[in-house]
Amino acid sequence: MTVKLVDATISSFGSVFEKFKAEAPKNKVNLILFLADNDPSTNLSWCPDCVRAEPVILKKLEALPDDVALLRAYVGDRPTWRNPQHPWRVDSRFKLKGVPTLISWESDAVKGRLEDYEAHLEHKINALVSGN
Repeated sequence: MTVKLVDATISSFGSVFEKFKAEAPKNKVNLILFLADNDPSTNLSWCPDCVRAEPVILKKLEALPDDVALLRAYVGDRPTWRNPQHPWRVDSRFKLKGVPTLISWESDAVKGRLEDYEAHLEHKINALVSGN
């Protein structure tokens, strides 16, 4: 299996997401992982839940037998993310409440999601990826 990994920031998301959507039919699974940016002073995410969830998610995806596309979308630093008018909080497609959020994207729409409190749970990741 191959994980096709692409990263986006708030400013690059529009163009990256259009390409992701155009290539989606070629993949068995298409996922968007919304994460907090890394803190430049530590080179680790400022979000402890993101630090915990991302390696678990990547490990699960790498073990899948199918081609998977993963778009990692970085929400910005803590003050940017905390703004109630953050673009992905108010976007009707995503309506983000927390990070990390893992979204299954199918037929040009959100098919399923794991919120911040569950995105690190292997059985939930398995269910999301398998469509159950």
